[in-house]
Amino acid sequence: MTVPIRGSKVDSLEDIRQQAISAARAADDKKAIDPVILYVGEVLVIADFFIITSATNRRQVRTIAEEIEARLKLASGRAPHRVEGFDDLTWVLLDYGDFVVHVFAEESRRFYDLERLWRDVPRVEWRPAAVSPA
Repeated sequence: MTVPIRGSKVDSLEDIRQQAISAARAADDKKAIDPVILYVGEVLVIADFFIITSATNRRQVRTIAEEIEARLKLASGRAPHRVEGFDDLTWVLLDYGDFVVHVFAEESRRFYDLERLWRDVPRVEWRPAAVSPA
């Protein structure tokens, strides 16, 4: 299956999923709180994946969002089509077209509770499986 991206490029759904995973890993590397990836493509026409994460303070919200932008730019050459929230840093939204990254301050994540709103969509496993000691 191929999904058009704004512009002339076309990526497969698997390519988009891998970019969403890269975003979650970038957030995790900056000590984000509980990054999750939701597959919203079957119920939402504007994006295939939501990445949702949070931080303990506004400075960390900025750091996480900036790391995600830098990592995706380096890995795939992609930049967000739109960025919102850098003015108050309680909820930064990075819109990549086929996936959207939400970086919340903890209290904002609890208040908006997007995971509850989208609780019926599948979660994407993005962490490597733990290796059991032999």
